[in-house]
Amino acid sequence: MSTLLAVALSGAFSTDAWAQRQTERSRQKAAAEKQRAGIQQKLQAIKRDISQTESAKEDAADTLAESEAAISNANRALRDLQEEQGATNTRLQDLAAQQEQLNQTIAAQQKQLAKLLREHYVAGNEDRIKLLLSGDNPNRISRDLQLMAYVSQAQARLLGSLRGNLAQVEANRDQVENAQQELEEIAQEQLDQKALLETEKAKRAALLNTLSTRLADQRKQADRLEQDEERMSGLVTRLERLIREQEEAERKRQAALAAKRAKAKAAAEAKAKALAAARAKAAAEKAERDRERERIARENARPGAKPKPMPEPIKEAPILAQEPDQEDPGPSEPPPPILGPAAASGSFTALKGRMASPVNGTVAARFGGRRGDGPTWKGNFIKAAEGSEVRAVAPGRVVHADWMRGFGNLIIIDHGDGYLSIYGNNQSLLKRPGDSVRAGEAVASAGNTGGNEESGLYFELRHRGKAIDPAGWVRF
Repeated sequence: MSTLLAVALSGAFSTDAWAQRQTERSRQKAAAEKQRAGIQQKLQAIKRDISQTESAKEDAADTLAESEAAISNANRALRDLQEEQGATNTRLQDLAAQQEQLNQTIAAQQKQLAKLLREHYVAGNEDRIKLLLSGDNPNRISRDLQLMAYVSQAQARLLGSLRGNLAQVEANRDQVENAQQELEEIAQEQLDQKALLETEKAKRAALLNTLSTRLADQRKQADRLEQDEERMSGLVTRLERLIREQEEAERKRQAALAAKRAKAKAAAEAKAKALAAARAKAAAEKAERDRERERIARENARPGAKPKPMPEPIKEAPILAQEPDQEDPGPSEPPPPILGPAAASGSFTALKGRMASPVNGTVAARFGGRRGDGPTWKGNFIKAAEGSEVRAVAPGRVVHADWMRGFGNLIIIDHGDGYLSIYGNNQSLLKRPGDSVRAGEAVASAGNTGGNEESGLYFELRHRGKAIDPAGWVRF
């Protein structure tokens, strides 16, 4: 009995220690909540910055497309202007050749006309009158007059041709001036197009620099996502190792308690057996004494018998069985919060394909999809209104409930047989490590913690540390 009492007392002391630990955890939880509130404000600011950056990125992409189109148009216009300039230069060369030829023709005609004018001036008009009054041979006079008429006609034709050539020179001069003006306009347009092209090139260079910077930021973000995934995998590995170690410790603890109980029971049975034997022996001795007293009383009652003294009655002493050696059971540590069976073996796999969605919403990203330039999704992201109820997909025990970089307020439930369900980006956590949960029980509220842009829930399933597609298990 005393052994059982010692075991019970050790359990009571363990309960006190457990209560003290729970109080300490409550204080730590309050401090963590205060710290988490500050982090939440920072995360909200980061989320706004991310939103603005994404919007600016889209605008930059649109502007880049417009810039590249403008550069293409400027290049095409510049090519057209170059072709026009080439054609105009060819026209100028042709006009210059024509002008040179006309200048030579005009010079020859002017020389010939000057000669005729000098001869006409020297001969004078009186030659014709003298010829008519000379009385010479009329045939000769007729020939001379005819010759003079031809000479006058030649002079007239020469003058007409000279006038035509001079007019052509004037027309050529106008064409040259127009062509030169056109060339000047083309040159100015070409300069304007070059300036536009340089401006567009500068814009494009600035945009490329901006996009390169943002691309570097995106790659950093991808690296952060990979680091987040490594942290998650490390956390899951540590939790699984801790679960196995604590399950083994619990098994040993239960075995030790069972051994102590068995030993205490055996000691109690031995004590009871010894007590019964002692009582039986005492009863037998008393019965023998009583019979002896009765025999002596009968003999003393005979006539003439010499009285014999009666034996002294036996004083009954308390019969105490020898106490078994007491062993110090040692301090009995209370089980850590995550100890205890998460769920009946095989119960999680029995629910495959029949589990309800952990939150009401729309699946925005699925297992295996690419996360930008980062790693693939290891679970599903479900868009949901902020504050929406997040429910456990199956019965189990909470093994983690805390903030984690990249995943925000995170809760992990152990369902036994190496299966874990993971719920991230929560606005708040409603359970603590060690809490048992039922299927469909609220464990958190949806949010956008961890730097997520949209409100919702990040949900994963893992088996022995490896992420598995939740689509075959949960009905979304």
